[in-house]
Amino acid sequence: MLHFSEQGDALHLLLDGREIYPFRVGDAPLRAGNGETDFSMTRGSFKIRDKSLSVQPLAIESFRLLEDGAELTLAKGRALLTVSRNRLKVDFDGLDGCNRLFVELPAAAEEHVYGTGETFSEFDLRGQKVNVWVAEHQNAKMIASKYLKIKLGLSIADRKRKFSEYETYYAQPTFLSSRKYYFHTHTTARCVFDFTDANRHTLRMDSVDSFCLGFGGSFAEVLADLTDLLGRQPELPDWVYDGFIAGIQGGTQTMLQKVDACLAHGTPINGVWIQDWEGRRITAFGKQLMWNWEWDRELYPDLDKAIADLRNKNIRVLGYCNPFLAIEKPLYKEAAERGYCVKDKNGKDYLVTITTFPAAMVDLTNPAAWDWLKDKIKTNMVDFGLSGWMADFGEYLPTDCVLFSGEDPKLVHNTWPARWAKLNREVIEEAGRLGDILFFTRAGFSETPRYSVMMWNGDNHVDFSVDNGLPSVIPAMLSLTCCGFGLSHSDTGGYTTFGKMRRSEELYMRWCEMNAFSLLLRSHEGNNPDLNAQFDASETVLKHQAKMARVHRLLKPYLQSAVRENAQSGMGVIRPLFFHYDEPQAYTESTEYLLGRDILVAPVIKKGAANRRVYLPQDEWIELTSGRTLGGGTVTADAPLGKIPVYYRKNADESLIKTMEEIKHEILS
Repeated sequence: MLHFSEQGDALHLLLDGREIYPFRVGDAPLRAGNGETDFSMTRGSFKIRDKSLSVQPLAIESFRLLEDGAELTLAKGRALLTVSRNRLKVDFDGLDGCNRLFVELPAAAEEHVYGTGETFSEFDLRGQKVNVWVAEHQNAKMIASKYLKIKLGLSIADRKRKFSEYETYYAQPTFLSSRKYYFHTHTTARCVFDFTDANRHTLRMDSVDSFCLGFGGSFAEVLADLTDLLGRQPELPDWVYDGFIAGIQGGTQTMLQKVDACLAHGTPINGVWIQDWEGRRITAFGKQLMWNWEWDRELYPDLDKAIADLRNKNIRVLGYCNPFLAIEKPLYKEAAERGYCVKDKNGKDYLVTITTFPAAMVDLTNPAAWDWLKDKIKTNMVDFGLSGWMADFGEYLPTDCVLFSGEDPKLVHNTWPARWAKLNREVIEEAGRLGDILFFTRAGFSETPRYSVMMWNGDNHVDFSVDNGLPSVIPAMLSLTCCGFGLSHSDTGGYTTFGKMRRSEELYMRWCEMNAFSLLLRSHEGNNPDLNAQFDASETVLKHQAKMARVHRLLKPYLQSAVRENAQSGMGVIRPLFFHYDEPQAYTESTEYLLGRDILVAPVIKKGAANRRVYLPQDEWIELTSGRTLGGGTVTADAPLGKIPVYYRKNADESLIKTMEEIKHEILS
């Protein structure tokens, strides 16, 4: 257990007799001060500039032991250190005039750090400086640069930009250390976590708030405590495991024709995701959606009947919504007349440009607006018969807006996606449908693990690029797991299409293979469906999709068990190898993952590859398609299309071994 021991002029924090940290009189592990920061937002992407900063060390002047911790008297103010089992919480008093806090933690030479939300280009963050600020992950500058490289015929697959140039939909002021501890701050302000120094981690918070450190003898213990603090996701509806959720757009007839094509090829299809159920708009970016959360009867005639008919075939229909409103449509007019939208400084509705068009934002700090939007979703989606939806966005709250609550938008911005997740969670709970309706979010912050049901990895590029394409979703899922969000998945085939970057059949099939061995198998047509290979692009792709959907369905009992473990103890379904193997390469591996405890997945992430190198931790592994038993080390796996490198532990439960034999037969048939 965690406890304090006083020795002379030092207070030692001990875990089961092992020193964790010494607090010595005269040391200054904390600094505080004041600063001013400018934020400039363009299409959800931010330019951030610190204008001024004054900081003073908070040296420890004295300390005293308390029944449940200790109190430090600092050069300015006090710090109250409270111990609860293996968690240390630090609160402050007397720093009311400060709006900046710096915490320094000792770092070890071989230490690795993970998390801070969802990171796509890197998994191990040692050596990086992380801006913990919710934003649009894609921006025009990045896309334009990539477009130019493609046009010039340059290879983009292995190119990365500077880490500081990437933003993320899901930012969380939490990191997990390979030394088996986590750090989490309760601030909602922007943070900068600096892991570049060899000897220390410097954690900057743009407000003075409490923080926690949690320790454990294993990563399971650390994740259990972190998710006790932040919350866990509930178990998923039973039907989500039963095959393939087909992303389809274009109207009722198109939807039904594509469903029939799936069924004709033996595809177990458990859902149809029609994101344009509320209408669509055609822009320079592609086929986008009309953000008016009502059934578009013209595009989807007789959709109500189709939903009922498909449900009789055990096929659910899912839709789409977000916290914006299309200014051309009736719901915006109603919200505007009632004063339910976020305002600008002149008292007008704040219109934010998303890709090519402006939209208004429902003010989630206004209780009446909150209830109004909930009622629209309940009536127009739940009562209408939808079994789930993509709860998109949440990143775009401007820092110069005016909120109904009067709160500072700089302190609310990061919380916006968590508030949006909470609204959706209340909808399904109040309808009595938690455990039956599925919604999935892309943006997040500290309370998202408590409210969202599932994450997806956002608008990835339809290519094999390591920073935005297929390979990038692996570190993204792993970093979410390290932050305590254990249920995530990606769009099969990616989303963002532009210029010559178009989804090939090969990319779709490789992504489908990976997602068959993940928590959810769902496709997306992308922003420009006509330029992308879809699940029905050819007989070859249709047959491949059907096979992978059958594989995914066979994994249902195993996945349900892993989801149950996440709900009970916070051990995510997609896990980094180091959770179970204390080996050097396990701490840096970002192209493989453990699916639950007993399955290792090594997706093919290079265009045109027919094999890949696979690192196997020290254990006895059975290679899925060959059946051969392998020990630890690096092997070259045969991996033509349709044959993803997958391994399972020889001493796994007999039920899983039987399942894997059935999957092997399915893949090789």
